[in-house]
Amino acid sequence: GPLSAKFVIRDPTVDFEVLECARGGLLKAGLAFQNCNVSIVTNVTADHLGLGGIDSLEQMARVKAVIPETTFNHGFAILNADDDLVYNMHKGLSCHVAYFSMDEMNPRIQEHCNKGGYAVVFENGYVSILKGTWKIRVIKVSEIPITYGGKAVHNIMNTLPAVLATYLFKDISIEDIRTALATFVPSPSQTPGRLNLFEFKHFKFLVDFAHNPAGLELLCDFVGKMDGSPKVGIISGTGDRRDEDIRELGRISGRSFDEIIIRQDKNLRGRTAEEIVNLLVEGINDTKGKDIPLTIIYNEKEAIMHAYNTAKPGSLITIMCDVVAEALDLIKALKEKEDGE
Repeated sequence: GPLSAKFVIRDPTVDFEVLECARGGLLKAGLAFQNCNVSIVTNVTADHLGLGGIDSLEQMARVKAVIPETTFNHGFAILNADDDLVYNMHKGLSCHVAYFSMDEMNPRIQEHCNKGGYAVVFENGYVSILKGTWKIRVIKVSEIPITYGGKAVHNIMNTLPAVLATYLFKDISIEDIRTALATFVPSPSQTPGRLNLFEFKHFKFLVDFAHNPAGLELLCDFVGKMDGSPKVGIISGTGDRRDEDIRELGRISGRSFDEIIIRQDKNLRGRTAEEIVNLLVEGINDTKGKDIPLTIIYNEKEAIMHAYNTAKPGSLITIMCDVVAEALDLIKALKEKEDGE
């Protein structure tokens, strides 16, 4: 948020600040800075609609457009060419614009590069920087640990603008970028709550902070590519989201998991636990042709323990966690106990 950002910006020992400027902070307190050298907008999704007077995707895009609009004239706004609302943010910008895309053949990328512009794309298994007619293949996606061999598509998406921002800002070398990507390993300490995989003797736990339909869809895409059966999901809904958003979490879960455990967040955000459960179950029941075993355990730790104690050999248990540190500490303790036996 803005307060944390100001704390970092004022620290004289910090040379480069990389700040996430979330919707909530923008609406409540604005930005912690007047201008930036490089800005990135990854996407615009329906999460948080209905909160803070933002009721449409177009309004949400207007909020997020504040970031590229603050970019210095000599700086770069890096926009997602695969997202119409993000792409259209280029209109009226006074700074330089660059794009990223999961498709090298995206017409917007081709048009931009034909004019001599910068872009970064996922092509033939590589993260590649484009400018005009030349291409630099930075690294194979399979060599980037946070993509899990390319299975985690959302982390390929996140890697693209990060690579271009690093390259354009201070012209950091391709070799340094490549080394950084190859040595950034997902783990509970490095990336807590983001694809933390624990391999027990007979099953696996995957911990992630996905909490909205867009995030869960990408998480479940990853889960679907992972070994492990049955696939068990420990899910929840966020109380201040719209009814349709909570139902959609249920639908995605119903399509993706063989068994489901519904838990609750500590902060129900204005709803009762029963309301959230009912909406999730409505979504799950929209899944046709599947009879999904369903268990309801409100307490997150108890839900994790139930999944642990009833885990079938070969299963992959995925938890959408609420309190990341507590969930990780519990699973780490269970893993240490098993390793010591």
